[in-house]
Amino acid sequence: MWALNLAAAQQYHAREGHLRVPLKHVEHLEGAAEDTAGPASRQAGAGEPVGAKLGTRLDHVRKRAGKLTEQRRADLDRLGMRW
Repeated sequence: MWALNLAAAQQYHAREGHLRVPLKHVEHLEGAAEDTAGPASRQAGAGEPVGAKLGTRLDHVRKRAGKLTEQRRADLDRLGMRW
């Protein structure tokens, strides 16, 4: 699930240039269903877009930043995450 949400954050950042994602934003990842093995991948067929609730997820991550591994925090720092 982390990989799916990180891919969504990377895609959003590449398009928008920031991670100030509106709380209700859903990022649609093309072909993500075939790349991941989580609940979202079972809901969509191979090659179909997968919706990641990116705004909600980043809000959740910000609230629990102290519990993130160093690697996950570094992944988001590289995208300019505002903590």
